[in-house]
Amino acid sequence: MLPAEEPALSRSEWIVLSLVCEGPTHGSAVSRLAGPDGDLGQIWRVPKGVVYRCLDRLSDLGLIRSAGAEPSPQGPVRLLVEATEAGQAAAVGWQHRPVQHTRDIRSELLVKLALLHRSAADPRDLLVAQRGLLVPIARALRDRMAAATGFDHTLLLWRYETASATVRFLDALVLAPPSPSARA
Repeated sequence: MLPAEEPALSRSEWIVLSLVCEGPTHGSAVSRLAGPDGDLGQIWRVPKGVVYRCLDRLSDLGLIRSAGAEPSPQGPVRLLVEATEAGQAAAVGWQHRPVQHTRDIRSELLVKLALLHRSAADPRDLLVAQRGLLVPIARALRDRMAAATGFDHTLLLWRYETASATVRFLDALVLAPPSPSARA
């Protein structure tokens, strides 16, 4: 059963849950989407074995449930799963929550943007919230660079430039007109 507060899930578990939330599916379909050539695998790959472990854990947590079976032309019957209400709510909450650590921006933010695009959800609130978290971090890094020397300066410069580039990226997305949905 789902605990009273949101469970701590790995990025792979969040991705698998989000894909299950798109509608009844099976592990093989999720594996294709999260694999090297899949829509999400281009950003964050989830190996097939990990997909099935994620499905088991999400089921144990009450975030997904069995949804029947469908015949497969390439092997055994495929067991379908679907998201529960709690799973839907958790996935939507995660997808709209800004990334907390700058080191995770590239992978986690891009995955969230891809998932929001797949579901035709407007990412603007996420983009604005992410910018709101990142601007003070970039300013603090810039201020700390002034006193830093040696490799500390190099590291702070890297972090500052990365944060600044991400702020410019977020600004460009917020100002851009909405793109057509992947599902339209």
